[in-house]
Amino acid sequence: MILEYIRYRISEHEAAEFEAAYARAARPLAQSPVCHDFELSRCVEEPRHYILRVHWESLDKHLKDFRSSEEFRAFFAEIRPYVDAIEEMSHYTLTEVVGTGAGAPAPPTLYDWAGGGEAFERLFHRFYELVRADELLSPVFAGMTAEHPHHVALWVGEVFGGPAEYTAHHGGYENMLAHHIGRAITLEQRRRWVDLLMDAADDVGLRADPDFRAAFVSYIEWGTRIAMENSQPDATPPPHAPVPHWGWGMAPPYQP
Repeated sequence: MILEYIRYRISEHEAAEFEAAYARAARPLAQSPVCHDFELSRCVEEPRHYILRVHWESLDKHLKDFRSSEEFRAFFAEIRPYVDAIEEMSHYTLTEVVGTGAGAPAPPTLYDWAGGGEAFERLFHRFYELVRADELLSPVFAGMTAEHPHHVALWVGEVFGGPAEYTAHHGGYENMLAHHIGRAITLEQRRRWVDLLMDAADDVGLRADPDFRAAFVSYIEWGTRIAMENSQPDATPPPHAPVPHWGWGMAPPYQP
């Protein structure tokens, strides 16, 4: 990524119209596919100073793609009167010195990022529709109750940081374990389970940003492998354990 900083010196009597011009210019800027985000800041100690920060996809995309676009022409038409007030216009890259202060808000849970309980309900109702029509998995779930998709949605929602409803009302880890004991799930069945869930996620429009999907698939891979191991005839899984709590891992949600 590349950051562009434009520093202005604007007189007090021009400040209101300058900000209004940038409010208009913001519309074509936001429409540019090579602009990730931007902000206009005003100095507190010296109110005549303004800084525009723009996060571009790359230097080349800014200088070639944006500046030859209709969006640039509309943008520049609004801010043209203030070009002479520019004191600096430069591009910067980030260094390795980055961090987050103690006052920064925590990232959202995977549960909230996905869309909450409603998103997981849609996901697992669609998933079990696919399961019922699948030759490999339909026999495994032949005795499935009508409430089963809802219960699995509660479990996964709790794992991803949602309310602990599965623990409170449906027996927590011990009950989930009991559903797998003795099932002798095969590797092929586990893989089909994962594949159908990914299909269902796309069918219902579950968030598809890479950071969320990476964390989502990470749990699904881990959880189905644990379930497969626990289902084998000679398995001796721990009888008691907390419901796992899954987070973002190495890739928190991308919020430019």
